Amino acid sequence: MARPAEKARAMLNKWVAMREESNATAPVRGRRPKLASECNHLSDAEFYRNQILREISGGIAKIQNPALGEHTIRDLNDEINRKLREKYHWNRRIVELGGVDYNAIERKKQIEEGDTQSAAGPGGYRYFGAAKELPGVAEILEKQRTKLETNIHKQSMDRKVTPAYFGWRDEEDGVLLELEEAAFQQERKRRKCSVIDVDSLLAEDYFQGIPTQEEMAQMLLEEKKQMLLARFTI
Repeated sequence: MARPAEKARAMLNKWVAMREESNATAPVRGRRPKLASECNHLSDAEFYRNQILREISGGIAKIQNPALGEHTIRDLNDEINRKLREKYHWNRRIVELGGVDYNAIERKKQIEEGDTQSAAGPGGYRYFGAAKELPGVAEILEKQRTKLETNIHKQSMDRKVTPAYFGWRDEEDGVLLELEEAAFQQERKRRKCSVIDVDSLLAEDYFQGIPTQEEMAQMLLEEKKQMLLARFTI
């Protein structure tokens, strides 16, 4: 007796086959529509996508020849980029019709191969074969490569900048708060003692400088004695 997994796989294969048979009854494919949205059958969309892939491959093989001349190479490179954009739209249409997400698969493959922006200029425009050697292209690619490296470095730095970098999480363990409180109390105690010491010293000097009534009377008496002695001495 087949296991449940094998039964499920068999049912899936049968469903896929039925779906393909249903799509195979679509009208004659004929000429590729200008807009992918005009295609309503998955098998047709897959057929047109494969057709575009062959055209792209043929263009890339042809553009390897630098003897074609600058204008021919530029035109051929433009055509390849146009077909790449067309392929992207057919990939989206295939997903809408229930097919495979080729755009996601292609992006993953490019990332794995480290070719996400290889020979790409502004706007994602790509250069192939002899087009990379055209006048001014090397400068464009170098500028774009530098920009890409800068963005990658910035993104890497941004990932490293966490709340802890700004000190926003320093209080989480409570140690910093305890240290701040201890330092605050110590400073407060020092300032309080300083104020008391100054006030006490001022108060002490003030009261010591003012004579009592008895001292005043004695001082007046001594002054009169001095005046009388001075008179009789004369």
